[in-house]
Amino acid sequence: MTESATPSTIPAPRPPATPRAPRRSGWAWLLLLLVLAAAGGGVWYSGQQQAKRERASGIEAAQRLAALESRLDRLRGDVRGHSQRLQQADATNRVLRDELLGMNQRAALLEDNVAKLADANRQGAQALRLDEAELLLTLGQQRLQLAADLDGARRAYALAAGVLDGVDSPGFLNLRQTLAQERAALDALAADPRRSALQRLDALAAKLPDPTALPRAPAPSASAPWWDRVLARLVSVRRTDAPAALASDDRNAGDIALQLELSLARIAIERRDTAALRAALQRADAWLLRLWPASSQRRALRDELMSLRDAPLTLDIPTLGSTLEQMRAQRGP
Repeated sequence: MTESATPSTIPAPRPPATPRAPRRSGWAWLLLLLVLAAAGGGVWYSGQQQAKRERASGIEAAQRLAALESRLDRLRGDVRGHSQRLQQADATNRVLRDELLGMNQRAALLEDNVAKLADANRQGAQALRLDEAELLLTLGQQRLQLAADLDGARRAYALAAGVLDGVDSPGFLNLRQTLAQERAALDALAADPRRSALQRLDALAAKLPDPTALPRAPAPSASAPWWDRVLARLVSVRRTDAPAALASDDRNAGDIALQLELSLARIAIERRDTAALRAALQRADAWLLRLWPASSQRRALRDELMSLRDAPLTLDIPTLGSTLEQMRAQRGP
């Protein structure tokens, strides 16, 4: 009996596995996450930088405001000090005026007491007239130097000239000529330079424009792009020759500072302090440049300021007091 060979079951070979396609959807999501993370980081960094710039600008504005307030406080203190000194000067002028009135009264009493001596002694009358002329010349010079009373000085010099005309001694002919020259110099003065300077300063202050009429920073229109409207709240673009103070608070503070400088200029004129007047007008000119834009009106105001800065404040009379000195030298001790 022969055994039949049974074929063994041999597994069929498997076909080679085909490589799977890479999962592109997973890499796309990862790339999208990276892009979103980078965009978020950029937005966060930009926000941090913007906040830092806003904090820096806020600190700078606070410092400038504090410096301006400190400056205003110092100016107010200076104004109060100048006002006190002006009050003291007015009190001194009143005392001097009373003393001058007393001297006039004493001169009148002296003239009445020696009237009889003038009739009896011609030499005594001449000495009395010279004393009276000397007293009148002294009063005129003091009224001009202390009180800037130009009319009072002219009257005193006219009275002295009338007294000297009554002295018939030929030795006083040069004295009368010197007095005539000094009176001519007084008559040539149109007005007190201090009063003229005050009038010019008041006229200049009246010409100053209204600070509320200054231009404001233009707001973006509704049709502007959204990024323009957003950035307009953070960045202001204007011309370089535009006024520096555009906000209402800055304009008000600048106008107050300008008025204080003009007040200091008035005080300097009252004191006949040329250096203080020039400094105050220089600071006022700087405020004009900051507050108002370039225009013909601002140019005219600046020209008036520069002209007022060089205006004289004292009476320039080279011959003042020459008659009195010549009389004292001629009469001797």
